[in-house]
Amino acid sequence: MTQHALIRRAVSNRPRLLDLFCCAGGAAVGYMRAGFEVTGVDIADRPNYPFAFVRADALEYLAGLIASGDIGRYAAVHASPPCQAGCALTVGTNAARGWGRTHVQLIPELRTLLDATGLPYVIEQPNGRAPVRRDLSLCGEMFDLGVLRHRVFELGGGWNIPQPAHPKHRGYVRGYRHGVYRDGPYVAAYGSGGGKATIPEMQAAMGITWTDVREELTEAIPPAYTQWIAAQFLTHERSAAA
Repeated sequence: MTQHALIRRAVSNRPRLLDLFCCAGGAAVGYMRAGFEVTGVDIADRPNYPFAFVRADALEYLAGLIASGDIGRYAAVHASPPCQAGCALTVGTNAARGWGRTHVQLIPELRTLLDATGLPYVIEQPNGRAPVRRDLSLCGEMFDLGVLRHRVFELGGGWNIPQPAHPKHRGYVRGYRHGVYRDGPYVAAYGSGGGKATIPEMQAAMGITWTDVREELTEAIPPAYTQWIAAQFLTHERSAAA
């Protein structure tokens, strides 16, 4: 049985989740492990995505589902829109130096559409200046991972969960910073060179084995994050229905 088949099996009779801007499925696998059947949408072809996949503009596709009423097939929506408009590479000192390109901020339009679905939703972004509420912040140290990969999550559609404690980091992220090399228990799962993680190191550190494409790994969030979020959500839904 292929790795994709192992991931896909036993998904019948589960609540359905729409995974927008899905990339290779780091978030999706976490939702699946918690109990969801997942469909991904991305503007680029993603042959490594391990679930049902639609190649489309995510905002246009979501608007179409709302207009047709087909959004009702889903229990929740996760969205990981492009982060470049609000990340460290394009704001602050880097922006002042003229580094990076101009990027379109999709989050306001996305939020309007997500609110129109009437469904619970999650918007995920890196730490930065993206216009999202910081309802939840997660770190790899919370899950004993080999990356820090801090991410913030806006929880919309009438639900919320408590913020877990943020454990003290055990040391540095391995690699060069300002010409100084530091060793540490975490790898840098972004970019290349300068002591950045190899592909096998990124796979092991994040728990992602179904893609070996560097670009997909550097953009992914560890499935442990969304598995934990989804478990909290399903507990919330069961309590509300009781």
